[in-house]
Amino acid sequence: MRFLKIVTVVFSLLLLLSSCNKYSKILKSKDNVYKLSEANKFFTEKKYQQAQQLYEELYVVYKGTDKFEELYYKDAYCFYYMKEYKEAENFFKGFLDVFPNSDKAEDVDYMRAFCFYKQSPKVELDQTATIKAIGMLQTFINTHPESAKTKNATEIIDKCREKLESKEFHAAELYYKIGQYRAATLGYETVLNDYPESAKGDEYELKIVKSYYEFAKLSIAEKQEERYEKVTSVYQDFADRYPDSKLLKEAEEYSILSKNNIKEIQNEQIKTTTKR
Repeated sequence: MRFLKIVTVVFSLLLLLSSCNKYSKILKSKDNVYKLSEANKFFTEKKYQQAQQLYEELYVVYKGTDKFEELYYKDAYCFYYMKEYKEAENFFKGFLDVFPNSDKAEDVDYMRAFCFYKQSPKVELDQTATIKAIGMLQTFINTHPESAKTKNATEIIDKCREKLESKEFHAAELYYKIGQYRAATLGYETVLNDYPESAKGDEYELKIVKSYYEFAKLSIAEKQEERYEKVTSVYQDFADRYPDSKLLKEAEEYSILSKNNIKEIQNEQIKTTTKR
């Protein structure tokens, strides 16, 4: 068994060395037709790094010829398949600048926008690429309304918007967790206003009710009645918007608590006035 493993390793090394020697010979070759043919073979075999290096060397040779468009197109895809999305986006953009009337322009236009989506980071990080992706994909849809890729572009835009929505929600949640309830209410209201059709709209409304309640509770005595009234007002907005929500009962409890607190405040005010 051990001998078999050693033979396998040695054989693999020999194959690797042979492959490296062959690739080195291709690079050194002065036959550009042969080089391009081998680059295309590497591309077909999904050996994108080798293909890209050869395409790059052949730019000067084929620029201005009828083969340059295909070379440029495949070179851009090499970067995409190697997951170098920023470079791929630059090359797709360059392709459109050089070949605006190409029959590949629609595909390249889509891929350029898609590269921004592929650069979209985790929710907690800066979402500049996500915002850019939405803009680019929307431009693609507007420019190519009949494209078969329009459905995919729309679905990706929805995913990007969900990510931005999640980021805004997490920011509001952070304020709530650290007790910054006024900032939390503003954060939840922003999410709801920015994404009014969100499936989580009733969840955001509940968070607004809770945040206003906690904010009222911590307020100075002179401001509490006014702020508890805001809780009941926001609850009513919740009830109007989402009358069938499963969260409505919980929101109502905060409204009832607020009303009870208002009564207590008003009773205390009456007592104080009477004593005078």
